[in-house]
Amino acid sequence: MADDSSPRSPRPGGIRATGRRRRPPGRARRALTVTAWSVTGLALLGGAGLGYVYLQLDGNLKGVDINSALGTNRPDDTDNGSMDILLMGSDSRQGDGNSQYGDDDGTARSDTAMVLHVYKGHKKASVVSIPRDTMVSRPECQRTGDGNGTAPAVERAMFNESYEIGGPACAVKTVEKMSGVRMDHYLEIDFSGFKNLIDELGGVPVTTTQAIKDKQSKLNLRPGTHHLDGEQALGLVRTRHAVGDGSDLGRIQLQQAFVKALISQVRSVDLFGSPHKLYGLADAATRAVTTDSELASVNKLLDFSKSLRNIGSNDVEMVTLPVEYDKRDPNRVAPMAEKCDQLWTALRHGLPIPQSVTQGTASEQADTSGVVKS
Repeated sequence: MADDSSPRSPRPGGIRATGRRRRPPGRARRALTVTAWSVTGLALLGGAGLGYVYLQLDGNLKGVDINSALGTNRPDDTDNGSMDILLMGSDSRQGDGNSQYGDDDGTARSDTAMVLHVYKGHKKASVVSIPRDTMVSRPECQRTGDGNGTAPAVERAMFNESYEIGGPACAVKTVEKMSGVRMDHYLEIDFSGFKNLIDELGGVPVTTTQAIKDKQSKLNLRPGTHHLDGEQALGLVRTRHAVGDGSDLGRIQLQQAFVKALISQVRSVDLFGSPHKLYGLADAATRAVTTDSELASVNKLLDFSKSLRNIGSNDVEMVTLPVEYDKRDPNRVAPMAEKCDQLWTALRHGLPIPQSVTQGTASEQADTSGVVKS
């Protein structure tokens, strides 16, 4: 990974943000990152004509200064017109609507992360899901929350521990270390934010090819077409025990299918025909999201949205980080070095992800990709 010791100019079209089952989760803390696209599709609805609405919503936004926290020791910011965004979900129990998912112990954790790579020309994108229990080499990070000082680098740590220890900055630093790809932006959302966005949108239609009944996620769907409200959508993207082999890897594939359905639904809604609905969506989205400081204003979000508005569900390729079950702990997964190198190299050079990257992986064994269709 190359160090970046000199200032970089913004990229065009974007704003550089200077098989075996794993243990079931102790809490309902699943599937928040899928809603990050709802931020780019709802909160970031493009067009200067929306400015009169968004100017009222600046106060809702929360920003984190990733650039200052990470400094210059980062991958090169390749100025080729592409853009990379780390999309994450927080399982924080703080705030209205989140306490029902578990007791608040003061610690926010991350769910599965997604790296969104927008290709040059901003007409196509790839999404790479990173399983939360992937064993990674975590870099040294500044502690956040009640902690203080520096958390030393470790060779083996679960990916989601980076966020728990050092918040968004440590999560970004970990992704950049493992990928060699510089993140231009950061977007995060929580449980209640996800539900509110789906409800404000009016729900999302999906078709299930088999029954899904999961007591833990409180979801009971027969095979067929359903119009999911916020609670049902949250249940779907949290579900793992009722499909596939019951692993997190199968759950991620459900999330990816739902993201495509969500993108299609966002693009089909006539928001301009209903100012009340438009404001409700914008208000819900800006309350739900935390961004890097370079996006923490309505005007910046509007500019950002323009670079994503031409990307539809058929223009997005979704893969899971190529992993295998960890030889030292079968309840964890480990990156497959050669395949991961092919994946990240392709994105660094703005190339499509090779098909071979997704073959022969643990995700392929846990296939649930045909269970949900948009």
